[in-house]
Amino acid sequence: MKLGVFSLSLSVKDLSKSKEFYEKLGFSAMGGGMENNYLIMKNGSTLIGLFQAMFDGNMLTFNPGWDENAQNLEEFDDVREIQKKLKESGVELDKTADETTSGPEHIFLKDPDGNMILIDQHR
Repeated sequence: MKLGVFSLSLSVKDLSKSKEFYEKLGFSAMGGGMENNYLIMKNGSTLIGLFQAMFDGNMLTFNPGWDENAQNLEEFDDVREIQKKLKESGVELDKTADETTSGPEHIFLKDPDGNMILIDQHR
């Protein structure tokens, strides 16, 4: 199963302070925007997302169809295919994708310890 690029999505209280902190760790903004209340930041091939007032808690995020530079991959597993495989394996999903559609879609699930996982396809 190809889940796509991985990032950690962090729920932050103050986007400006968080941006400044992660810049000190060598990260730079590569997506999103302050005006949108979120930034995608990169250090080498490591990605984090900083999200202010968008969701509670932190989550693991995978983006099928993208590489670490948000560039389209030629071959990838569609989120609906991933969903099907997860269901067949007995994994419970908190939010499912509409399997009659194509293009952008997402699913949510939790690991055994309750950690949220977002599989978010943008194309």
